[in-house]
Parts: sequence; C-alpha cells; structure tokens
Amino acid sequence: MRTALVIGTGLIGTSAALALARRGVVVHLADHDPGQARTAAALGAGTDEAPDGPVDLAIVAAPPAHVAKVLADAMHRGLARGYLDVASVKGGPRRELEALGLDLTSYIGTHPMSGREKSGPLAATADLFEGRPWVLTPTRDTDTEVLNLALELVSHCRAVPVVMDADAHDHAVALVSHMPHLVSSMVAARLEHAEESAVRLCGQGIRDVTRIAASDPRMWIDILSANPGPVADLLSDLAADLTETVRALRDLESPDAARRGEGSAGIEDLLRRGNAGQVRVPGKHGSAPRAYETVAVLIDDQPGQLARIFADAGRAGVNIEDVRIEHATGQQAGLVQLMVEPKAREALKEALRERGWALRQ
Repeated sequence: MRTALVIGTGLIGTSAALALARRGVVVHLADHDPGQARTAAALGAGTDEAPDGPVDLAIVAAPPAHVAKVLADAMHRGLARGYLDVASVKGGPRRELEALGLDLTSYIGTHPMSGREKSGPLAATADLFEGRPWVLTPTRDTDTEVLNLALELVSHCRAVPVVMDADAHDHAVALVSHMPHLVSSMVAARLEHAEESAVRLCGQGIRDVTRIAASDPRMWIDILSANPGPVADLLSDLAADLTETVRALRDLESPDAARRGEGSAGIEDLLRRGNAGQVRVPGKHGSAPRAYETVAVLIDDQPGQLARIFADAGRAGVNIEDVRIEHATGQQAGLVQLMVEPKAREALKEALRERGWALRQ
C-alpha cells in the first residue's frame, strides 16, 4: 500500500492515518468538516489535499448511519482500488450497500476494537490499535486484493486481525461493548443527583464501572441506532437478572429464616456466575487470563513517584504486569497496586521496603 484516503478524521480515522503515515504511506484526509481534516493534517496524519487519482485504499471512518452513503459516493467517484469502513456495526451498512446495487467485490467491512472516552482528531494516537483485535468481515465476493489491503492496514496499525461473519460480529459487540456502555451510563446516572457526601466516598470500583460513561453521547446514539435489536435482547436478559436480584435482596430483609436463606442463595448464585464470566475476559495482550498477585504501595502525589517505583521494580528484576492507582479522598496521596507474577511478589515487596517504600499489607 503506497497511498490511502481517510474519509472522516475523528478519533479512529485520524489514529489510522497517523499509523499509516508513520509507515511511509501517503495519506489524504477528507471530512465533512474541513477544519477537522486540517487539524488531523497538522498533527502529521497526512495531507488535506485531494489525491490526483485513485488511491490504493479508501478508509471510511464515518458514523454507522452514514457509512453506506459515504462508501457509495466514494465508489461512484472511483476514489480507490479498495474500500473499507471502520464502523462498530457491520451487518447493517453492508445490507444498505447491497440494496443500492453496488459491486461489493472491492469492499470489506472492518472494525478496530479500540477507542477512548474522548473523540476528535486531537484525541488520536498512532498506537491506538496496537495489540488490539481488528475484526474483518469478508464475504465470498470480497476480492483477494482488497482483503490483502485490509490486512496490510491492520499490520501497519500493529493490531491483531480477527475474521468474523458480519452479523456474528454485531451480536458479539452488543455483548462486550454496546450493552456494557449502557449499563455503565445507568450506574453513572445514579450519581447525577446523589448527595455530595455520598459522591465523596467514590473509590476505584465506581471509577472502573463508570469510566466509559464519559464517552460522547452523540457518537453512542449513532452506534446504538445501528445495532438496537441485539442490545435490546441482552438488556432484556439483564433486566430478568436484576428482577431476580431485587427479589433475593428483599428476601434477605425478611424475618422468615427460610426466605433469608433463599435470598442468600440467590445472591451467591449471581456472584458465582459473575466470577465464572469474569474469568473468561482475555488477559494481557489478549491471551488467556492469568492470576496475578498484588503489591500495594502508598505514595505521595508528587512528580516522579511512579517512575521511581517502576525503576526500583526493574532493579529487582520484577516485571510489572499491570498497575492501578487509587487516589486518597481529600489528600495528596494515593495507593498504587502493582500486579505481578505470584512467584515475584515477595521479592518485589522486599526490594521496595529496602528502598523506603511504605507497603499496605
């Protein structure tokens, strides 16, 4: 791939353009908002000047509701040898293109499974997709050259290609992305009018649950409007679980011992099913989940503290597999949780104590 055209210079489009430009591909940028394309160009994502002729690959990074229209226009104008989109739903746009009677041999639907709570070109990074799954949904009609161009794009973005059926993809993302986003928003919405004294007690748990609720509502309306059926089905199942959970909690309030026992059993069943589901979430780099031990370190909120901890862990020959930070309420201090291999836990604790770090048992 020598040339590419990115149509839509938001977070995803600009991030892909930055990755391609870094690999030496000549990238042209287009957007319904010329100012946004100029911003992406200023960031080093390419040029906002139109290409002289057809490029190797056109990448449509428009909202799902507009993907088919933008793709159809690009195909009619012959802007590229191959075309793909990066929308978060796949079945709907393809059916729209088929209804328009377009030759889809030069098209492949794709979806990079990566993003941020922020949107727009200023939030873009060249490494946004690194190590993340990038779904490709070819059909029997997809030209081999177009599939190879898509794989080359994924490679340049240092993502991991995953081939799926379009409708299977849409059901999968409803489960692992779209439904969780709505649930996160529902939980966060409970905080909107909560007492300030209650909100001050927020810890890492509520931050984890509500993090993705910070995303742009307009973007999510576009996404959910393109995949409402599968998401509604999953929420219906979740509503049934909520109903049973409420019933079990009410039983725990009962003066009747038998009902309290039933309530306790119902809650325990839910928590155990939650354990079983959580274990299936892929671990580091998409590999099978692994059990890590945690070393908790108390730190002052000052520049260089994290760098010192990582450097001290490195001197001890310990690799930090993951890290979480919990800030103390009303204090310039925090708790850093270092996740390490179980066999490395004691060595790390000893090394950190020797270097003056305060550990929480």
